[in-house]
Amino acid sequence: MPRKSKAEAAPVSTSRAPSKLDRLIAILLPEDGADMAAMIEATGWQAHSIRGALAGALKKRGHTVSSEKIGERRIWRIAAPVEAVQY
Repeated sequence: MPRKSKAEAAPVSTSRAPSKLDRLIAILLPEDGADMAAMIEATGWQAHSIRGALAGALKKRGHTVSSEKIGERRIWRIAAPVEAVQY
């Protein structure tokens, strides 16, 4: 059976839904940030998965995440958005 050329391959969709990590970034960018409950609601992840994403995946993408305890709530936010890399 001959291989399909790239032109014959299945069409590739250029638009995609935002990933859960993209949604997490979106709620952490505003100055007021987000608490754990808001992050759980936005992603559907458990708390330990969110903490892992904050400590790992977001840092790998170049974001600086800060947290602050206000009363009994802890609020996380992205301190400064990543600058676009130019080549």
